[in-house]
Amino acid sequence: MITRRVSGDPLEYVLGWAEFRGLRIAVEPTVFVPRTRSGLLVEQAAVGLGPGAVAIDLCCGSGAIGAALAATVDDLELYATELDPAAVRCARRNLTGPRQTVLAGDLFDPLPDRLRGRVDVIVANLPYVPTEQIALMPREAREHEARIALDGGPDGLDLQRRAAAAAPGWLRPGGRILIETGRRQAPYTAEILARNGFRTMISTDDEIDGTAVIGIHPDVQRDTR
Repeated sequence: MITRRVSGDPLEYVLGWAEFRGLRIAVEPTVFVPRTRSGLLVEQAAVGLGPGAVAIDLCCGSGAIGAALAATVDDLELYATELDPAAVRCARRNLTGPRQTVLAGDLFDPLPDRLRGRVDVIVANLPYVPTEQIALMPREAREHEARIALDGGPDGLDLQRRAAAAAPGWLRPGGRILIETGRRQAPYTAEILARNGFRTMISTDDEIDGTAVIGIHPDVQRDTR
């Protein structure tokens, strides 16, 4: 283990787990390691959720955000989606509750149609690093984590645009989508959500360097036929 660490392997890969909000989250090589700053998504998503609420952890990686949200909200009905096979394996190790489902596929594609219009909250830590800035990331991230978990396209917002466009069809009236993003990207993320009919706000936590953009679905559902 020491040899692996000295050679540059991230500590979480050497141990096989990462700590996130008091939970031990299983991770394996190439899987995105949960960051402390994502705790802001959990805190904000939990606001107003009661027992039996329905949540989606979109592009869930190891499932850390969904696991922490489920540990916070009683009897949460959680669906987590992820495209990367290694991350899906980890998410299925971390989300084992009777009301926790991990689905392999791109964004909303693998979700059952019966969820349309009844989801209370969507949490989304989508890749948001601009392609050209990946080379500037810490070595442990850029050399060890899968590119698919980092690359958000030329401006870092490609997946946010796709998620924002599709989210209204899944949320109940008044439901919310929360997207982690960079501090300087946040106004652009908010603009993307606003263009898709959401009322928006930006939440920040300087202590953990967290930034989340929150979109609230209009009280009246749009006709998506």
